Amino acid sequence: MAILLRAVLLCLALCCQPGLAALPADVEQTIDAIMPDVVAWRRDFHEHPELGNREFRTAEIIANHLRDLGMEVQTEVAHTGVVGVLRGGDGPVVGLRADMDALPVTELVDLPFASKAVGEYQGKEVGVMHACGHDNHVAILMGVAEALASMGDELPGTVKFLFQPAEEGTPDQSVGGAELMLREGAYDPPKPDAVFGLHVFPYPVGVIATRPGGLMASSDFYRITVKGKQTHGAVPWAGVDPIVTASQIVLGLQTIVSRQLDATLTPSIVTVGKIAGGVRNNIIPESVEMVGTIRTFDAKTRLDIHERVRRTATQIAEAAGATAEVEIDLGYGVTRNDPDLYRQMAPTLEAVAGDNFIEAQQTTTAEDFSYFANEAPGLFLFLGVAPEDPSLVYPNHSPRFYADERALPVGVRALTALTLDYMQANR
Repeated sequence: MAILLRAVLLCLALCCQPGLAALPADVEQTIDAIMPDVVAWRRDFHEHPELGNREFRTAEIIANHLRDLGMEVQTEVAHTGVVGVLRGGDGPVVGLRADMDALPVTELVDLPFASKAVGEYQGKEVGVMHACGHDNHVAILMGVAEALASMGDELPGTVKFLFQPAEEGTPDQSVGGAELMLREGAYDPPKPDAVFGLHVFPYPVGVIATRPGGLMASSDFYRITVKGKQTHGAVPWAGVDPIVTASQIVLGLQTIVSRQLDATLTPSIVTVGKIAGGVRNNIIPESVEMVGTIRTFDAKTRLDIHERVRRTATQIAEAAGATAEVEIDLGYGVTRNDPDLYRQMAPTLEAVAGDNFIEAQQTTTAEDFSYFANEAPGLFLFLGVAPEDPSLVYPNHSPRFYADERALPVGVRALTALTLDYMQANR
């Protein structure tokens, strides 16, 4: 069975990789040899997912693998993060990042290695699933680690492997993720001269998609508390209705993007995701709480939207005789690909993926890879994992999200080739 699996994976790799000359022959052979392990790791992580800052089993497997490859390994970075340093020749330092955490989602995909895991999220028992595909990221980067370690002294630089917890946030709102990893020394010497990462996405299997500049949006959380005056539902004039006022604020917020911003400048979104207030049908409550998200690709526009949200909410509330308290928490920044790094590495990605290397559209989803890319030139890729059967294609975060394993060798080769080509070009 193992021999058959190895043959199938090699065939898939050769079919999907028109640019095999991008890698040395011995590295290609190593990648071919380890692909059954990459598949097995991915399936194991998929079957045993863990929520953010709870990736204890995952981190232990990663740390043991990196130690077996002879790396310097640091654990418990930002709770469960793992940092491995692979030293080669006197060349550049390359950072490679993979996120490890799963989501509070109950899996509905019919797989022999489907997740049956449960966990606690905000005080409730939930199903846990790698509904965003981070199991693929971890397995791919473990494969890259083995491929690069096999080069020994011929590796023309140093690689810093960043296995990150809590990209999706934490179950108890505690601090975590890329920002905390950096605070706890993930970029301490040797600091990367460039950092690369990838994310599986429902492009056709084997596609590599990216673009210079903003790839993924910033993501900010806001809360608006509207306070009125409680009264009987039969005599609304005796109070101030915060539900009606909040409804007017919802409509007002929608005009920020549609009527107040330059539509040609950058895509932006203001979404109200939750509105809650009141306890029964005949009582106008004292207050209403609204929470939502703000997304954009431009730093100046980001702050401008914040100010407009505050002004819209407070002034609509004032006109109704109510008050509105607005809190805005800065979240992930724009995931921005360094334009010079993109231009330098685009030929490498074309060599790996051929015609399957395409320019990605901007997406208003967000990623905390942005923190790593703020501290060193960064390049982030989308790796297509959508199967050919359209009935199996679902977006990330769906309980039916399914990643086609034929993409795994593409991911391993892409990150390996980016590392080696960057080192050779910048020695």
